[in-house]
Amino acid sequence: MTVESVDAAPVVLSGRRICKSFNGVQVLFSVDFDLRAGEVHALMGENGAGKSTLVKVLSGFEQPTSGEILLDGKPIVLPSNGGAEALGIVIIHQEFNLADHLTVTESLFLGREVTHFGILDRKFMRAETRRVLDMLGSHIDENALINTLSVADKQMVEIAKAISRDARVVFMDEPTAVLSRDETAILFEQVRRLRDKGTSFVFVSHKLDEVMEITDRVTVLRDGQWIKTAPTAILDGESIAQLMVGRELSSLYPKKVEPDVDEAVVLSVSGLTTGYVRDASFDLRKGEVLGFSGLIGSGRTELMEAIAGLRARVSGDVTINGEHAPSGDVHTANRLGLAYMTKDRKGKGLLLRSDMATNLTLQSLERHVSHGYLSPASEAQALAKARRRFDIRVRDASIVAGRMSGGNQQKLLLAKVMETEPQIIIIDEPTRGIDVGTKQQIYHFISALARDGRSIIVVSSEMPEVIGLCTRVAVMREGRIVGVLEGDEISEQEIVRYAAGLKNKAA
Repeated sequence: MTVESVDAAPVVLSGRRICKSFNGVQVLFSVDFDLRAGEVHALMGENGAGKSTLVKVLSGFEQPTSGEILLDGKPIVLPSNGGAEALGIVIIHQEFNLADHLTVTESLFLGREVTHFGILDRKFMRAETRRVLDMLGSHIDENALINTLSVADKQMVEIAKAISRDARVVFMDEPTAVLSRDETAILFEQVRRLRDKGTSFVFVSHKLDEVMEITDRVTVLRDGQWIKTAPTAILDGESIAQLMVGRELSSLYPKKVEPDVDEAVVLSVSGLTTGYVRDASFDLRKGEVLGFSGLIGSGRTELMEAIAGLRARVSGDVTINGEHAPSGDVHTANRLGLAYMTKDRKGKGLLLRSDMATNLTLQSLERHVSHGYLSPASEAQALAKARRRFDIRVRDASIVAGRMSGGNQQKLLLAKVMETEPQIIIIDEPTRGIDVGTKQQIYHFISALARDGRSIIVVSSEMPEVIGLCTRVAVMREGRIVGVLEGDEISEQEIVRYAAGLKNKAA
């Protein structure tokens, strides 16, 4: 849409002077926000800025402490727990809102099942589900159980569920975090189609390039306060980032530290084969940051889980600091100094209903035991140190992990991994779903670990990330390492050539 057409469109949904507190801790401070008919409106800010809280308030999942919400210009109290869907307000949650035991079709029609003479019309619902999935370019089986789907496929089901509801307002909280480029392009095509028909979207994302591509206006929050609303056309990525963090980001990536060619090999992988990964071999030196790139489904995570002992290997050897690591033995891998940080912080990394201290010490309980009992004082001391070291910004130390922002959750997960004091750290998708300011902090922390003599493997779907951080980049395709790039070879063009199968060389 043009700036003029956005300004001329009527306001569908708005919040006025919205304040929100949890247990006496205020997280939104008199925020104003309005959404016009047929626009895509970006909501941006650092983790902890209040974006997800504002989305929950405007979609009825949380009630404001004070302030008012207007629908079509009229004050309204939105129904809670998804009841606002009846008013045409739908949210694609950052945390999946799917029941594992249901099929894809049952998930799409949950709560609005189609019946014929009192009998479920399963044939119609399956056909409608197939139509929506085809529209999104997805090959997911409409009869598949949710618990059999990958993270990316679950996200696509969430998107299909929202689109199938013919909503007036769609909130999308980090919808592309686990999608491939092709899947993201198809999603944006559907967003534009629905926008042109009058549907309004609120797009919460940390990906500046996507914000610039798909949105009409941008609203920036910082520390729970409204900072600016402006047409996307008059902004650029740098100015948005500066509004978000309140300072210039002159150096997103730290200077690379090249390890000495004579440094010891701390991790050696030879001929590793699993159900999907085939004959993977590579070495990692002390103080090195080695990147792993490739398309979603290329086998990167499966390889790393096999190295870390979280997945059995069919054949091949893994040597950690000179010692053989048995297949499927995570405890030995940890004892030898290797730690793995999962990309699924909500499903596998953190206990969302437990507090920060419990999460932090979960993998290192033996360090906090005194006279046979877990020491709360030791845990509290470790948490205070971790909050300082990793800049975990929460107002209440007793907060449960599920109430923390995505960036603070990621920092807590990193602190949990580092609490075991590993010498080798595998970090899978280090900055998924976090803001640019927190990304910069994590990048500099990874660099500091390398300068301290730790060895890091960074697995990332973000090519600028592996290019900016790593001194070598291994590219995977269909379960194989098809190339290892060094020096001037490390570029987006070269990575794409190997990932797409246009080039192939022995690792």
